[in-house]
Amino acid sequence: MNHDQSRAKLAAARKRAVISICLNLFLAISKGIAGVLSGSTALIGDAINSTTDVFASSAVFVGIWVAGREHPSFPYGLYKAETVAALITAIAVILVGYELGRQAFLGVSVLPDITIALPVAAISLLIALGFGLAQLRAGKRLNSPAIIADAKDYLADSLSTTVVLISLLAVPLGYNVDRLAAGIVSLFVFYAGGQLFVSALKDLLDASIDRETEREIISFVEEHPRINRVKKCFSRNAGGRFLVDMDVVMHTPSHKTADLVADRLEEELLVEFPGLILARIRPHYAPGQFIKRVTPVSEPEGELSMRLASAPWFLVETMKTETKEVKKREFIENRYKDAEKKKGLLVGRWLLKLKPDELVAVDTESVAIALLKESGVEIIHPSSVTSTTI
Repeated sequence: MNHDQSRAKLAAARKRAVISICLNLFLAISKGIAGVLSGSTALIGDAINSTTDVFASSAVFVGIWVAGREHPSFPYGLYKAETVAALITAIAVILVGYELGRQAFLGVSVLPDITIALPVAAISLLIALGFGLAQLRAGKRLNSPAIIADAKDYLADSLSTTVVLISLLAVPLGYNVDRLAAGIVSLFVFYAGGQLFVSALKDLLDASIDRETEREIISFVEEHPRINRVKKCFSRNAGGRFLVDMDVVMHTPSHKTADLVADRLEEELLVEFPGLILARIRPHYAPGQFIKRVTPVSEPEGELSMRLASAPWFLVETMKTETKEVKKREFIENRYKDAEKKKGLLVGRWLLKLKPDELVAVDTESVAIALLKESGVEIIHPSSVTSTTI
């Protein structure tokens, strides 16, 4: 994710946080008025939930706003401000759970007036559930932990409102379960707050990224033709984004090539993994015992092909680095030689999967050649080849 994309996503997250504040304020006022007029303890407790959510949503907005700021003392950015906002949201939800439980055990049982409470509870449920699901999708799309925390808060709110709604529907049947409903609501809310608290705390304590994503990053790097293996990989979360610091082993004696490959891989990682805000690759380079040379040919044991992308076959030679003695030879048919579109790009990507160190070529201006050069593959002219295979 580049800098502009990151700022755009933060701006979108801020807008959603403002909508959340307004919506929570509306729900809190509506539930509060209806709860007092109807005498429903459970609905009043749900109103307290939404009131606390107003402050929690405000914390989300402040956290996202701070996350978009830049400061020389924070070279990695202030992305963890979002995590702080998520932690505040979790604490607020836990406090709501406590308050609801206290009212359920110590409150006075009053038969609520469902003509007032029931419509408000039903409409509140639809609003909380609908916006919560939409907020959750947006949070995942924007990769924003604060928005995701806010979404889960709305979904917890919808669960609590569902319990309130059921208790109100039981009133015409002669059952007054208002205080019981308030107690159940407190358990739902307390559990949701605990889950959010643990998640935010792990992020603040620099927990590493999930193992699946880390394995994907390592696999992506090791597919590069110049990379032997990833020696070390350190990662950590940064407010829903993540940072990666890697040591890689390259089979090249060239400082220039090693730096080129490392810089290129850092750029490619930021594009391939949108949640990544910083990639640092430190190369450990050394010539390997063997190198791999690829040569385009007209047919097996045939002459050199003048055009790389259209070559029918490729000769792949594994030879000793120092003596250039060929230890293994094989011919591979060019699967993209008849491609009508983007032939050079397709052939270049396919050749990179063979992990060549050298490529013998005449047409040094093709798309495939440019792609191989960028990946650190040495392009050599046929006249400089000492092997007897050409």
